[in-house]
Amino acid sequence: MRTVLITGANRGIGLEFVRQYAMDHWRVFACCRNPAAAEALNQLATQHPDRITIYSLDVVNHQQIEQLSQILSNQAIDLLINNAGVYPPERGDAFGKTDYAAWAYTFEVNTAAPLKMAEAFIQQVSKSELKTIITISSKMGSIADNRGGGSYIYRSSKSGVNIVMKSLSIDLNPKGIAAVLLHPGWVRTDMGGPNGLISTEQSVTGMRRVISNLKSGDSGKFYAFDGQIVPW
Repeated sequence: MRTVLITGANRGIGLEFVRQYAMDHWRVFACCRNPAAAEALNQLATQHPDRITIYSLDVVNHQQIEQLSQILSNQAIDLLINNAGVYPPERGDAFGKTDYAAWAYTFEVNTAAPLKMAEAFIQQVSKSELKTIITISSKMGSIADNRGGGSYIYRSSKSGVNIVMKSLSIDLNPKGIAAVLLHPGWVRTDMGGPNGLISTEQSVTGMRRVISNLKSGDSGKFYAFDGQIVPW
């Protein structure tokens, strides 16, 4: 049985990843900040008690990350999905109105945490069959695709994690570990809002298809959920 660890697993895209991988008979380590309040995730775990295990994890708490790595030290993790992310309030993410405290926190979650997760779980990923690290990014982090301006905080946090994962793909290449970025599309979630163009099911189904078709030479690339390469 293959194993996936997913951060931000209590709602939206993360929850759908949990659902689909559990339905496909993967063992799922589902991580979120407050499991006691994660009603939908707990319902899924009740339906698949032999496949889903829930862990408390705030990705900005590096001590918690290290502790979880110790708990799972004997596990092989085929797929690590850095899904946890935040979107700063619009009123603090426009020129002349920048919320610099929100910027620092957004970088902690969106940019630094995925690297910390990779560092903490490198041994578990190394001993697996698939050896894959996925980070959920966004087209809003693409310099080439930026035609709308604004969103300084969110855009820079995603551009930042893009270059972090590109470097990681080079550094982990000798270990045979792939690091790949995925754009989920504009999804109807709490973060994406009700006007999103696709559902979580469509997004995750597409991203899982991309993940299942990855080859060794794809490490360091940035794909959209439909398999198209996203320009940097």
